[in-house]
Amino acid sequence: RKKMGLLLLLIICQCAINSIKTHSVSKPSIILLMADDLGIGDLGCYGNRTLRTPNIDKLAEEGVTLTQHIAASPLCTPSRAAFLTGRYPIRSGMAAFSRVGVFLFSASSGGLPSEEITFSKLLKQKGYATALIGKWHLGMNCESSNDFCHHPLSHGFDYFYGLPVTNFRDCKPGQGSVFLKGVQKGLVIPIQITGIALVSLAVVQYIGLLKVPFQALGYFLLIITISLVVLIFFFYHFRQLNCFLMRDHQIIQQPLSYENLTQRLTKEAMQFIERNTGTPFLLVLSYLHVHTALYASENFKGKSKHGLYGDAVEEMDWSVGQVLDVLEKHNLSDKSLVYFTSDQGAHVEEISSAGEVHGGYNGIYKGGKSTNWEGGIRVPGLLRWPGVVQAGAYIDEPTSNMDIFPTIVQLADAQLPSDRIIDGHDLLPLLQGKVTQSKHEFLFHYCNAYLNAVRWHPGNSQSVWKVFFFTPNFSPEDSNGCYDSHVCFCHGGFITRHDPPLLFDLSRDPEEKVPLTPETESRFHEILRVVHQAVDNHTRSLRAVPNQLSWGNLLWKPWLQLCCSSLFQSCYCDYESGGSPLQVHLG
Repeated sequence: RKKMGLLLLLIICQCAINSIKTHSVSKPSIILLMADDLGIGDLGCYGNRTLRTPNIDKLAEEGVTLTQHIAASPLCTPSRAAFLTGRYPIRSGMAAFSRVGVFLFSASSGGLPSEEITFSKLLKQKGYATALIGKWHLGMNCESSNDFCHHPLSHGFDYFYGLPVTNFRDCKPGQGSVFLKGVQKGLVIPIQITGIALVSLAVVQYIGLLKVPFQALGYFLLIITISLVVLIFFFYHFRQLNCFLMRDHQIIQQPLSYENLTQRLTKEAMQFIERNTGTPFLLVLSYLHVHTALYASENFKGKSKHGLYGDAVEEMDWSVGQVLDVLEKHNLSDKSLVYFTSDQGAHVEEISSAGEVHGGYNGIYKGGKSTNWEGGIRVPGLLRWPGVVQAGAYIDEPTSNMDIFPTIVQLADAQLPSDRIIDGHDLLPLLQGKVTQSKHEFLFHYCNAYLNAVRWHPGNSQSVWKVFFFTPNFSPEDSNGCYDSHVCFCHGGFITRHDPPLLFDLSRDPEEKVPLTPETESRFHEILRVVHQAVDNHTRSLRAVPNQLSWGNLLWKPWLQLCCSSLFQSCYCDYESGGSPLQVHLG
């Protein structure tokens, strides 16, 4: 009887332990850390030997390093839309047919559609506390300045503290402008046409060939004058109108101050974790680092070997360490999945007006942000979950930032949507070593809304084929980017089309140096045939949706402008400093 009782007790204990394990594995807390424009070669765990990133490297040591982790787009807005929804941005209308592929203004009407299902919505339905801290860049309002149809709180987040758009050079005085050159180029021809038209009208009026009503001429001049005044006003006040900090729906600092900004974001993240130690939570900490304008606090400024860019990377690493420390402090490390990545590759064309390199390092990979060369889309991918995910493992299979959606949705015991295509795949079997091959046989690489390249990893081969239908024209021609235009574009005279397409085998040529030919690759035509068939199948799966990045949705609309005071007061307010909320907040 004693033996039977002991055996029964052991069985009960084992069942309890299994139940606890099942519960913890099924509903862990989720911490998603996303850098902005970070190069894969900027981290120690990916081979960098001069920048100090011990906390991010610790994630690699204690978890899995994905060495072929691919961003769904080489630009911020579409990449982040894909990350949140697990779907190619073309499916949600978050891919542009025009030259501009991201939101530039806080008062644009485009954004992540309310019909899209984000992982934050699904986790919130499962009882998770959810927060987004840092950069959003997926729209704000639709029809009025307070409908917040695209706001993080409308997409499943309980709490938001951060920037609604992004970190522009224009946001930091003395750092130059990303718009000035483009505006100057764009205005030259219209001004010339207007001038020629006015002179011509004056001449034909003078010689009597045509009678132009002075009233019509007056209206024309009035329209031109008003347009120029609005344009000048907007760009003169760009910083106040677009660079501001919000808490939930309230602006708390306009314009944004960079003083102790990373510390403030980090403190918010730590406090959110501490408020939710007893419940599963989802924290997306979306860093402003290392998008320009670069910045670093006094504790980090001038401390790295790579100027202000290196200082910013090392400050971000410090922040990651603070988040990991608070998890450890509250015994949450073993109950939490931590993911670190970048939204796309480093922006190699970023050079300051003083000539200092402000862009990152993409290692051996070609190109950078805005291109689908490997340097633009191959990003860090680190996942740690002690006791569940392999420690110190490297996985060289193609994976995508879209894979996070199905991975964490299934961990939260939520159901994947059945009414739409989800392009991501659950990573957990790969991370646990239960399978050795990624479910991504094909990955489709879009440049804005244009299918640029396709990656094919056959199940029976080590090869990873990559086919380019067009490539950007680098400027200068022998450089590694589009320095003359600051970013590369996706159509017209900015690209070169290839027929037949360019073919690379990334398993042998990860630097994409030498395109294969029928003479150097016997299966050349067979590979192209399979890829074209995959493209046909993929294209048939697409549905027409409203274009969120059309010119109508991109342009600044004064009635959508968020302003914490009034336009006559230059939209100024600061509830973070001055009256000491910031001092109290930072302790």
